[in-house]
Amino acid sequence: MLATEGPEALADADGTGLEVSQRFFEEADALVVTSEDYEAQRTGAQEAIDRHAPMLLATGENTDAITGEADRLGASTVVTVGDVPSLGGEDASFEIEEVAAEESVDPAQDETAEQVGEDGADAGAEEPVDQGTTVDLETAPQNEDNEDPDPRAQTTTEIAGMEPSEDHPVALPPIFVTEQSSPASVATAKAAGGEVHLLEYPDPRITSESMEIASSGDTIALGQQFGDSERYEAAVDMADNGELPGGGGLVFPGRRMIALYGHPSGDALGVMGEQPPAEAVERVESHIENYQPLEEQPVIPAFEIIVTVASSQPGADGKYSNTFPVEDYIGYVDAITDAGGYAVLDLQPGRASFLEQAQMFEELLKRPNVGLALDPEWKIGPDELPMQRIGHVEAAEVNEVADWLAELTRENDLPQKALVLHQFQSQMIRDRDQIDTSHPELAFVLHADGHGTPDLKFETWNVLQEGLDGEWFMAWKNFIDEDTPTFTPEQTYNWVDPRPWFVSYQ
Repeated sequence: MLATEGPEALADADGTGLEVSQRFFEEADALVVTSEDYEAQRTGAQEAIDRHAPMLLATGENTDAITGEADRLGASTVVTVGDVPSLGGEDASFEIEEVAAEESVDPAQDETAEQVGEDGADAGAEEPVDQGTTVDLETAPQNEDNEDPDPRAQTTTEIAGMEPSEDHPVALPPIFVTEQSSPASVATAKAAGGEVHLLEYPDPRITSESMEIASSGDTIALGQQFGDSERYEAAVDMADNGELPGGGGLVFPGRRMIALYGHPSGDALGVMGEQPPAEAVERVESHIENYQPLEEQPVIPAFEIIVTVASSQPGADGKYSNTFPVEDYIGYVDAITDAGGYAVLDLQPGRASFLEQAQMFEELLKRPNVGLALDPEWKIGPDELPMQRIGHVEAAEVNEVADWLAELTRENDLPQKALVLHQFQSQMIRDRDQIDTSHPELAFVLHADGHGTPDLKFETWNVLQEGLDGEWFMAWKNFIDEDTPTFTPEQTYNWVDPRPWFVSYQ
């Protein structure tokens, strides 16, 4: 049994599989080495699995490292597949066995994969919407993913599904991989006896099944997309903190949300407050009925509840932000979460800090299906007034809130929480690239608030994504009165690219 000390992530940063070979094998009679050709890697993977041997990728620059690994393993045979550089030299302690790569059918060239419309034209031949120009919603084609499949992802997927040989020399803990994991690392894991689980996203909380596996004992994750072992262990520690509506323990991916935005006081601040909580749930659920047929993942209802409201008057504390008792919001939070949905608490802080206002709602945020939204439009400086200029927030203040919310989530054994940032001007979030999105406790959502004509909304949408570093999920707002016209569900999901994870109605 391979010794493990808790959850572990192996980066395999160069994609050659060397780090994985060194971790999983102390010795082996053979070593499989392939060229970068994907047919060679698929053939090599089956050879590695059948021979209980590690597999390495030859890059042309790692010949010495491959030879050194063969010597460390005590391999008597190095199996080469594809155009592999000469290994070992005259004094090599191993023999070279060449194996020809088996050709496979490229799905992209398979005529059965070609979708042809009724008029005989290629259904995928339409140009995507040019989002930098005027958009005609009556005639604009859908934004479809017409890119050719990633051959590396296809290869990794195929290797993950290969049948193991009947007798494995080593028993490993369950192993998580994604399409981004290198073919060599996945082949080596299976050759060593690993039970490989292919995930759609690099986090063990992505599905109920992966959460159960991660919570049941040690696991190993392959690929730098999982982060380092410390981050991976933090994600694993949260795998038994309960599931979110729709399944799994991640806010996104795994589900999409459709939300009503507003304040309980009435219709002045959005559509949510136009009706009592129960009726508001029915209203958002009627939207879900139109969105769910367009999406394979669960689409769940949500409320984005404005809990502090920017004011033209300073108020008793001089903060230019009206606060209300927490009890005012419980009816809406209960209604949406009892209906299998999600609540997001939205802050308009005026001159207050986002953190001091967030802490006012700590008890609500201790609930599992309640997240937080920061609206920098209404964050003003000590000499500024609301509604005279668009506000902004510095990255340092966002990080302060994220640190606190992540700690609250972790200490209360909660599933991941949404942290939503609203933006429609670049200046609204200063030094955005300095926001730390590495917290596994949080899903960072960038909510594009632009309104107007489709071309203006798309221009805002595209500009906000420029230079967007880290792990962000994009959100879109449909304004019922200010948009001309308001997007239909089909337009929202099929023409907004990438498809938004969170859509709110105001």
